[in-house]
Amino acid sequence: MLFPPDQPEDAVFLSRSNPDELLGCFSPYAFELEGKSWPTVEHYYQGMKFTDDEYQEKIRQAATPKLARSLGRKKSRKLRADWKKVREVVMTRAIYIRCKTYPHIADALLATGSRMLIESNNYDYFWGCGRDKRGQNAFGKVLMKVRNKLQEEAKAEG
Repeated sequence: MLFPPDQPEDAVFLSRSNPDELLGCFSPYAFELEGKSWPTVEHYYQGMKFTDDEYQEKIRQAATPKLARSLGRKKSRKLRADWKKVREVVMTRAIYIRCKTYPHIADALLATGSRMLIESNNYDYFWGCGRDKRGQNAFGKVLMKVRNKLQEEAKAEG
């Protein structure tokens, strides 16, 4: 079992694709990474799937995170060869840089304390918990890793 179905009562459930979810990927907070400004975490994540600079730019300039996701999921486009190995690192970088760019987002993440963070997607068994709560919850784990790093930085500062 990858994800405990008996999650703690104080777990925080969130959605990657809800633009009103401050910690989600569709949250409308642009940030700089790879020498470019990305409108959302979703734009960056989907763009990083490809080595084709023109297609990556098309995704970066997509009008909405939903359109960026759609472009990133085109079956006719070849993903970078190492995508499965680097996708969590890509997501972690985007979440971390966005938190460093917007202190109120970092504060919201830190305010979750040590609570388990769960991406409540019934259909995604990698990033989410899945319908049966046996998914990997990779997005929740990324958020918790970034939270831990932010907590360590805050302790070091003082």
